[in-house]
Amino acid sequence: MKLSETEMDGVFEAVTEPYVDHRGAFGRLFCCDELRAAHCDRPIKQINHSRTSAKGAIRGLHFQRAPKAEAKWVRCLKGKVFDVCVDLRKDSSTFLKWHAVELDAERWNTILIPEGFAHGFQVLEPESELLYLHSEVYSRELEGGLRFDDPRLAIPWPVPASDVSDRDREHPLIDRSFEGISL
Repeated sequence: MKLSETEMDGVFEAVTEPYVDHRGAFGRLFCCDELRAAHCDRPIKQINHSRTSAKGAIRGLHFQRAPKAEAKWVRCLKGKVFDVCVDLRKDSSTFLKWHAVELDAERWNTILIPEGFAHGFQVLEPESELLYLHSEVYSRELEGGLRFDDPRLAIPWPVPASDVSDRDREHPLIDRSFEGISL
């Protein structure tokens, strides 16, 4: 696995170099020894899988507050997505800045999004599937969200939004009172 840090402190991209032969391909999804520099011995407490049917659909931007703030490894198993994380860490030099990476099942790449970030994605190929490894269990009481179309973030989604849940459309816009989250 090749591990590279992004311009956002704590956000990493890992690319697996699969073994390919006439039967297909094999590659690691996760290896604590190879990813120690990024993973920092966080536990894996929950694993989720999503399938999104429509090209252009957007899920997110979601986050969890302390004490259930979570880091997550996100990998595209089928299709392709535009994956976005937004830094919500109160005292971060990149507060309210975002980073995006195209996760592609054919590239075998994964993104590590640390605690204190919101996460969302847009589907670029129909029937795309993601696998998430979480360092914490989900807590409805500590969940928050940002609007995908918040002008303060100005995320340039690659294709027009075709399907966004009512819940995600109703997240509040960021205003002057938003101070970020503490970990």
